[in-house]
Amino acid sequence: MQDWFSEATLGIFIHWGIYSAGDTSESWDFYNGNVSYEAYMAQNASFTAERYDPEAWARLFAESGAKYAVLTAKHHDGFALWDTQENSWNCKESSPAGRDLIGPYCEALRRHGLKVGIYYSHLDWSHPDYATILPKSPKPRHAAMQHNRFGYPQGPENPLAWERFLAFHRAQLKELCVRYQPDLLWFDGDWERDADQWRFQELREQLHEWAPGVILNSRMGSFGDYGSPEQAIPIARPSGPWEFCVTMNDSWGYRKQDRNYKTIPQCIRMLAECAGMGGNLLLDIGPKSDGVILPEQAEILKGLGRWTHRNAEAFYGTVAGLPHGHFYGPSTLDLKTNVLYLITFDRPNQEVAVKGIRNKILKTSILGGHEVQNRKLGGAPWAGLPGVLWIKVPEMEIDADATVIKVELEGPLDLYSGAGDNVTFNQ
Repeated sequence: MQDWFSEATLGIFIHWGIYSAGDTSESWDFYNGNVSYEAYMAQNASFTAERYDPEAWARLFAESGAKYAVLTAKHHDGFALWDTQENSWNCKESSPAGRDLIGPYCEALRRHGLKVGIYYSHLDWSHPDYATILPKSPKPRHAAMQHNRFGYPQGPENPLAWERFLAFHRAQLKELCVRYQPDLLWFDGDWERDADQWRFQELREQLHEWAPGVILNSRMGSFGDYGSPEQAIPIARPSGPWEFCVTMNDSWGYRKQDRNYKTIPQCIRMLAECAGMGGNLLLDIGPKSDGVILPEQAEILKGLGRWTHRNAEAFYGTVAGLPHGHFYGPSTLDLKTNVLYLITFDRPNQEVAVKGIRNKILKTSILGGHEVQNRKLGGAPWAGLPGVLWIKVPEMEIDADATVIKVELEGPLDLYSGAGDNVTFNQ
């Protein structure tokens, strides 16, 4: 696991493919029978990428405060955004785009100091050899899905065809790794087969041979490097490194009718809550078929950037802050754990309260602003029972999106999280 990932805090997810015409969801509409397979695949004729500007993309991502991005090189429909040598179902041979789109993306990101992530779906609902075996350990939902010809065999299983598919799968991944040397591979589509059928342990070794140091997300059986919950933000802190991926509106890819965008303050809140639990936010956008990022999406990224750059100290290279119950909001700590950053979303009626800090408080201030008053009230510090730290935040110091309070401690954080106790002696 590379240090850059846990220090990054924010990444941008990009769903882009033939579905970016805006009339269907990515892959699932034909799988679920909402449109015919033929009508879905005919969208390749509108995938022009004529206004695709990876340099502008990278500038926008850097402006947002993101440290990495992840682009869908191949979704479940099997359409590849690079000129793969393994079949002709790709943007160069089967769309007006007529060229490799992954290479320019990687180059632009690296010019702007961003790490390169590539999304790849293990499954391929267009490949003739994919739907040829059943999982050995079916989950309850598999029984209802096995009628689907795109994911499951409709007759006898064919292990030889599955071996051909695995050879194709490995060959495409080798192309992506050797040609583009991604910093991160973001997998999806592992659920229709068992980990041993995918041979994920073997695959992990191959990927590290082809792209040394590459980070792998959790959709590799038990052989990924970090967790990747999606859409529902964690309430309890996940164990180990993790990243929350979420749509900006209700869709991963561009949908013409979807205008239900999250606000800039809502995106800031998600980012702060992820950072406060030691995770990253991977915020999704969906460019149109021509490569244009919608103005609404660009404005959210720019608004996020205005706040992240102003408060960068509280996020990049920090660790999870206070556990639940100590402060009513997310918080982070610097690596020495002697500086605490409190993120407040609402205007305090009087003062901001923090419970359980035993340390002496050296200073409290608004990040990027002025020093503010603090006082500790109550407790029995001689018995190890701290009082409540109250911090006064003047109206003029309040940030319209979210205010970050910097608390400088004497020594590493010493936190009391007990259930209270009797004080049997006084000073």
